[in-house]
Amino acid sequence: MTSNRLLMGYSLIFAVVFIWSAIAPLDRFTWFLEVLPAIIGFVLLATTRHRFPFTPLLYSLILIHCIILMVGGHYTYAEVPLFDWLRDATDGNRNNYDKLGHFAQGFIPVMIAREITIRRHVFKSGSWRNFFIVCFCLAFSAFYELIEWWVALASGEGAEAFLGTQGYEWDTQSDMGFALLGAIIALITLSRTHDRQLAELPSA
Repeated sequence: MTSNRLLMGYSLIFAVVFIWSAIAPLDRFTWFLEVLPAIIGFVLLATTRHRFPFTPLLYSLILIHCIILMVGGHYTYAEVPLFDWLRDATDGNRNNYDKLGHFAQGFIPVMIAREITIRRHVFKSGSWRNFFIVCFCLAFSAFYELIEWWVALASGEGAEAFLGTQGYEWDTQSDMGFALLGAIIALITLSRTHDRQLAELPSA
């Protein structure tokens, strides 16, 4: 079982990054929208850590995803300095931090879905399990794009920083494509490590 010390360490890292992110963000409304999923995730993990503890791998991945969200919230996804530098160094035409975020949107949730479906014995076939959890991640990504659309309709020009399209007409489709790619790569690269950690859980 994941030790309390490990979870305390993750909670401390989360708190430090959260406080940094909240200090003078570029756009407070965008910050709130981007960081809200991280806050919700933290609360859910805190309330389920005894009843349904996850593997250390999963807690690590979720923390990384939260950090990506909080960095994006602080700067807005279109203006993260490191990715500005990468854009200039490669003669690119946009800041691609949002693509990292959408890649993570597939990479991490697919492992969450994998752990829950394995431990709850949802599927008898590993192949069918992989197919459905990848479909779930793609559906989740599409639903997030709908949320972005609804926010844009509700807030007008103020949604530009949240959407982060930067004038790219295929931004929505590429966002979903990166999430799909992230989900597939996570299954290919992490499944064996994940299986080893699942075997060490008393409830596995």
